[in-house]
Amino acid sequence: MPDLRLFLRTWAAHPLRVAAVAPSSATLARLITREIDPPSAPILELGPGTGVFTRAIVERGIPPANLTLVEYGPEFAALLRARYPEARVVEGDASRIRPRDLFAQGEVGAVISGLGLLSMSPRTVLAILANAFDCLRPSAGFYQFTYGPRCPVPRPILDRLGLKSRRIGGTVWNLPPASVYKITRRAPRHPSSVARSNPANGLPGQ
Repeated sequence: MPDLRLFLRTWAAHPLRVAAVAPSSATLARLITREIDPPSAPILELGPGTGVFTRAIVERGIPPANLTLVEYGPEFAALLRARYPEARVVEGDASRIRPRDLFAQGEVGAVISGLGLLSMSPRTVLAILANAFDCLRPSAGFYQFTYGPRCPVPRPILDRLGLKSRRIGGTVWNLPPASVYKITRRAPRHPSSVARSNPANGLPGQ
């Protein structure tokens, strides 16, 4: 109840900053973190809010010392520091903070995002994804939930960054019902396949 009161008070004061209409459920938290395990550490979490996903990450065996939590709201950031004193809590805008200032390139094993991407401009979403994948391991995933019927990252942004998305599940035990998408890098195309598919291949003068 204290978390709910804090959430509702912050939402009433800053409805655009807090894009969700209610705190995420424990069911959604288990879904978005179900592929996380100790070898995934360190973990970057964006927009943790009251820490529902954070708690689920810790329950998956990740020590708080291996968590970096990027939270824009000072009220939520203070709560996270009190609740997880060993974690690194960074107060700021996830689209402006450069994760490579926090991690070595290719160091992070997963990004868990509680951000409301549907309420953000394409430029902001592009910056968030680009920054996150700068520090993600080559095969690691960016996990994002949404209330919408499809991936909240528009296809042009995925194409521009060389990414792909896959729905890994959904739950009706959330308010509103939500789905989770895993966003990863696309496999590089084999040079021979690129040559075969190049419309200019074989043209005179080539």
